[in-house]
Amino acid sequence: MREYRHWIDGTWREPTAGHYTITNPATEEPVGHAPEGGAEEIDAAVRAAGRAQREWARTSPRERSAVLERIADLLAERAPDLVPLVQAETGATLRVARGMQVPTAAERFRRYARGALEPDTVPLAPLPVKASALAEGGLIGACAVRRPVGVVGCITSYNFPVVNLAGKIAPALATGNAVVCKPAPQDPLSCLELGPVLQEAGLPDGLYNVITGSGSGAGEALVAHPDVDMISFTGSTSVGKRIAESAGRSMKRTLMELGGKGAALVLDDADEEIRRAALNSVASTWTFHSGQICTAPTRVLVHRSLYAEFVSSLERYAAALTIGDPTNERTVVGPLISAAQRDRVEHHLDRAREQGARVAVGGARPAEPRTGYYVAPTLLTEVTPDMDVFREELFGPVVVALPFEDDDEAVRLANGTPFGLYDYVFGKDAGRAWRLASRLRSGNVGINTAQRHPEAPFGGCKESGVGRDGGSFGLHAYTELQSVVWPS
Repeated sequence: MREYRHWIDGTWREPTAGHYTITNPATEEPVGHAPEGGAEEIDAAVRAAGRAQREWARTSPRERSAVLERIADLLAERAPDLVPLVQAETGATLRVARGMQVPTAAERFRRYARGALEPDTVPLAPLPVKASALAEGGLIGACAVRRPVGVVGCITSYNFPVVNLAGKIAPALATGNAVVCKPAPQDPLSCLELGPVLQEAGLPDGLYNVITGSGSGAGEALVAHPDVDMISFTGSTSVGKRIAESAGRSMKRTLMELGGKGAALVLDDADEEIRRAALNSVASTWTFHSGQICTAPTRVLVHRSLYAEFVSSLERYAAALTIGDPTNERTVVGPLISAAQRDRVEHHLDRAREQGARVAVGGARPAEPRTGYYVAPTLLTEVTPDMDVFREELFGPVVVALPFEDDDEAVRLANGTPFGLYDYVFGKDAGRAWRLASRLRSGNVGINTAQRHPEAPFGGCKESGVGRDGGSFGLHAYTELQSVVWPS
């Protein structure tokens, strides 16, 4: 069983505090041993990043683009070796691990290889300015230039370790920054494996550093470090609030993609085809990484005229899903990431029952398999908006269903949580759906689909986050705007 080391300044570094075990969520067997990191390793990584970043920022965009393109090529080439590790760490099904965990990471590096070549200067028309106590008047020219932020601390979530990290480091590197990464404690090994890959692709040492740890110490040290210029975080709202508080003390830039409690509104004019699209989208809470995704439509709000039929369809769908070994090609629903996360979801289900919710299907651990951190796909009805299960993010395979009478009630229910990351509207009248989207306090709205647009800005409202990434917006997120002014 391999004992990993930290990746700092292009070399493996022995941890000063030993190792901790990474566990396969399906078998409960060890996958490997990750290094315990703390303030000492964070400081070494930040110092290396600062030295490397100053030189990297002076390289040409074309040179940075070529390195990112080579990273994408190597990731695609190494996918057969990386996928089994990612799958074992995360418990993702083969379909998710092979289709989205590593290939999507390669796509993100390729996208930002192109992004490195996007213009970084916005010219502004010259304007006549009157003389003042500041300076003589005249025709004044200006431009706005995007400059790299500097050293970026990347703290990532456990559901898509490599993909989530690629979505941060690729645009950061494309725009001339260096990164120090603190992956989620549950599955950091594949993030460590990226170190030699990026080095082989020609990325200068010090620009990509990875410090891991089983607790919060390394992450806290990264956020508090005075030479870190920005924190890019994906994870829970509770942790995000603590990061924002700490980062605010030194006025660090933050980009935070936090929790979600997505609502899917099924309108009364939804025809059979649209209802089928809604059904498949809501069911993705069960079938896509066991609901461990912040954009999942975990609340389905259905017009009362369609409610009974739609709930029956969801019950049949959930009952037919194959739960089990994620390495089996037929498995649709795999385990949750850890025993602690499974216990948390079960606690919410117990609380929902106490508050009066009805378990229409699921609601317990499946009889098989006997090992692993499984929760059966669950549908709750007779839920009210004041219940915890309606308002709080569970991050598991649980859907709650509520009826509504009219559009106003649907909007009130959809907006009735602290979150605002991703909502969905399903209806035949596109204009009506568009108008409803404008009333939803959500950073993203899908109309008749759960599909994404890769160039659309991504981020949340309210307690779902601060800032946007994705496409060219991801480039903007990792830069500072500098105004340059001169007399014409």
